[in-house]
Amino acid sequence: MKREELIHYLDTLLEAGHYRDYCPNGLQVEGRPEIRRLVAGVTASQALLEAAAERSADAVLVHHGWFWRGEDGRVTGIRKKRLQTLLKHDINLIAYHLPLDGHPEFGNNAQLAQRFGWLVDRRFGEQDVGWLGRPAQAASAATIAGQVARGLGRQPLLIGPEHRRIERVAWCSGGAQGLFEQAIALGADLYLSGEISEQTVHLARESGVAYLAAGHHASERYGVQALAAHVAERFGLDCQFVDIDNPV
Repeated sequence: MKREELIHYLDTLLEAGHYRDYCPNGLQVEGRPEIRRLVAGVTASQALLEAAAERSADAVLVHHGWFWRGEDGRVTGIRKKRLQTLLKHDINLIAYHLPLDGHPEFGNNAQLAQRFGWLVDRRFGEQDVGWLGRPAQAASAATIAGQVARGLGRQPLLIGPEHRRIERVAWCSGGAQGLFEQAIALGADLYLSGEISEQTVHLARESGVAYLAAGHHASERYGVQALAAHVAERFGLDCQFVDIDNPV
């Protein structure tokens, strides 16, 4: 299909223009105009770009793209090598950051809810990026942590009361530890995000609300996978997800 057709469809589906983001969403680097094969991944790292080139991909679709606000814009060193790889192989780079966090079906948070069997009640936080709901069955924080470990294939870090009964959960993938206080105020018994900060530990201990740090990469693998699978089904494109291991 034509690159412009795919970008227009994704921009519309994910409501990219609705978000105030830290980076440009949509097409970030222009490659060939026809797209037949697409490689999806979490981050537009050199390893992912090389995997895309090896697979003769026409486009790379990611959650973490480039050109972040406040970043040094000079194309040198690592940035030069990454950009050179795309331009050499005429590969498009397509990235959706907050739009892929927030989408009610293909978003990272929606996919986490599906994976853990959590029921969604409402959204919260700036631009409604946080989610609040309930586990399908109330259980201890330690039990919920075990379910998350099985769902993500990664042992999360549980801070706070392991035996607290969890009836209300809040979550936001990636580096959203800043929403923890809002989750507490909304009555959450447990809050899950990808990352954790030093002060978050004290907040969990002193509030009695459990905090689950599931890994930034691990918590954001499933949105881009779901989106790529949707694109493959709808347009008949060859879409492959490549998971570049990241322990963080």
